[in-house]
Amino acid sequence: MNRIAIFASGSGTNAENIINFFKENKKIEISFIFSNNKNAYVIQRAINHGIKYHIFSRPEFYESNTVLEILQDNNIDFIVLAGFLWLVPETLVKAYPNKIINIHPALLPKYGGKGMYGSKVHEAVVKNKEKESGITIHYVNNEYDKGNVIFQAKCSVLATDTPDDVTKKVHELEYAHFPKVIDKLINS
Repeated sequence: MNRIAIFASGSGTNAENIINFFKENKKIEISFIFSNNKNAYVIQRAINHGIKYHIFSRPEFYESNTVLEILQDNNIDFIVLAGFLWLVPETLVKAYPNKIINIHPALLPKYGGKGMYGSKVHEAVVKNKEKESGITIHYVNNEYDKGNVIFQAKCSVLATDTPDDVTKKVHELEYAHFPKVIDKLINS
């Protein structure tokens, strides 16, 4: 059994999509949810699905081994960042080499890096009159959005699209592809 931990900072729609995708899977289990935000709705989603969770502070994440110890104590094999906004500390990256992935709501290397997340990405895409956007699933290293790309999917951006329109298109790509890419990575 491959055990996955999901890290999320917000509502957790991608996390729930992943949970539902693997619910009946005999080889992969979503075992833990981690969040840096005590008010994140992803915690309620974890409770609703009977999944263990842990909320951590900045000092706990960066200045202690607590999160790493919880991951190891729960035999976590793979980490998925789904709307997680903090840079992953090097201790976790080293403990899980090529076992931590992230999804970014743009076609990296465009619109990546610190501060580029969620609606900020889509606003920049529309402002710059891009003709396409999409998602990038990539390995996590010790820099924001710089890990090796695993998968990208594109959507068109029309001249009349608002940031909300782009958000909807990108979410559709996330929901369609993220769980399948995780499944393929773990089972390859």
